[in-house]
Amino acid sequence: MALRRGGAAAARAAVGSQPPEHVVRIPWALRQRLEKRRKERRPGEAAVPSGKLLLRSRRPELSQPRWQIVGRWERPRLVSAGWKHREACGDYFQLEPSQKAAPALKAPPAPQGQSFAEMGLQPALLTALQSLEVGRPTAVQRLAIPTLLRGRSALCAAETGSGKTLAYLLPLLDRLLARPEKEEEEEEKKAAAPRGLVVVPSRELAAQVGAVAAALCRPAGLRVRGLTGGGAAGGLRRQLRAPGVAVLLGTPGALRDALRRRFLTLGRLRWMVLDEADTLMDESFAAPIEEILAHAPLTAGAPGPAGPREERTQVVVVGATFPAGLSQVLGRFVDMGCFTSLATQGLHRLPPHVQQKFIRLKGQDKLPELLQLLKDHPAAGGAVIIFCNSASTVNWLGYILDDHKIKHLRLQGQMSAVARAGIFASFQKGDVSVLVCTDLASRGLDTSSVQLVVNYDFPDTLQDYLHRVGRVGRVGSKTPGAVVSFVTHRWDVDLVRKIETAARKRTGLPGMDCSVNEHPPKAD
Repeated sequence: MALRRGGAAAARAAVGSQPPEHVVRIPWALRQRLEKRRKERRPGEAAVPSGKLLLRSRRPELSQPRWQIVGRWERPRLVSAGWKHREACGDYFQLEPSQKAAPALKAPPAPQGQSFAEMGLQPALLTALQSLEVGRPTAVQRLAIPTLLRGRSALCAAETGSGKTLAYLLPLLDRLLARPEKEEEEEEKKAAAPRGLVVVPSRELAAQVGAVAAALCRPAGLRVRGLTGGGAAGGLRRQLRAPGVAVLLGTPGALRDALRRRFLTLGRLRWMVLDEADTLMDESFAAPIEEILAHAPLTAGAPGPAGPREERTQVVVVGATFPAGLSQVLGRFVDMGCFTSLATQGLHRLPPHVQQKFIRLKGQDKLPELLQLLKDHPAAGGAVIIFCNSASTVNWLGYILDDHKIKHLRLQGQMSAVARAGIFASFQKGDVSVLVCTDLASRGLDTSSVQLVVNYDFPDTLQDYLHRVGRVGRVGSKTPGAVVSFVTHRWDVDLVRKIETAARKRTGLPGMDCSVNEHPPKAD
């Protein structure tokens, strides 16, 4: 041993006093695992099993095949896990469509396979449906129409673009036709007294729903009227001047002003619809909505009609998402225990037929990426909607598109009523194929011609994302379309991680369920 130590010291001195190299012995099982991992990372070899993909990543090893199922409590490897680091810029992943048609058009099971005629709708409404070229009912229509025909108040929740407008208009108009009433001319000279009221958050949605309601009411002889603000008191009076208005559609501010000026009375109201409930329950609409509810003859008790002199109003709350405080607001005016909850299976889930791409970008790279997307989008590829989070971004982006000779329209809430009039109608007609807008255009509007949605600014909430992605792949759309989202800020990444996790686990988005079944607290 002494000779060995001395020999080692002499050898170390001979090579410049360098320390000896240590030999590390790796266990055989660990060597096998490391060798397997190296083989998986070799170029040219498949990183994921072959087959159709549910999620396609820029890094193939993070892609997920469609057949793979992630457990409820399992933590999947996320593409967006490291996206808060600046070096992640340029990374992306894409959710691939898993079916061709919208879930709302899925063939129903045998017990629910009834047609509109089998539901017992009035012949005049069936004639109107033929003129609108509406065939078989969608999932939400099969669910809601029989319940609403029985006079039940309901919370109706369904995914965007599933046909909710017809789901509530058809049964409620049928009830008006089943119980015709004589018009009181003397009373109507003082104030309009509709029997049906639809409250919507925007003038664009009021015009759209009004057009559908007018088409349904025309064969039945019912008069429909719209009421929107933005003008003087004389404008409200002129909008309500038509005699015998059976159905009124209006925005909260205009309805409140008409009630205060006594141009409108709700004493004869048979039913009321609150469409796009999550927007109507926003702080900006809270006071007008409560005032409208206070004027309507709402009483607690059984949900069905009690007799010919009954003054109770049937209330239907509609939306793709519901706010958490909905039951507290409604509970001050109606008995929430009498409401029926109607929800489709696709509620709060990512649309499985729409391609969705998420790109991690620096803020300075968003504009070049957008211009390239518009350049690559074919002229015959359908309309494009570009969403921004603020009116100032809409205006700034519009100036940039003008500089690049890209014809477009702009729509945001800070525009005057005169400036907004007709903008969305022109977009729907196809006069201009590019619309730059805020979330004003993400709620309820019919965008069946849109095939590409670009989230230039990533939405602030998961609810906003669902509404934006619902602008494509709607009932009546020729193709499912695609959505491209630019992910820039660290707080955007938090939402993207939740979306990616829900997509990998095939579950609904988290935090979307509202407490509609909870009874409101009793007053002291």
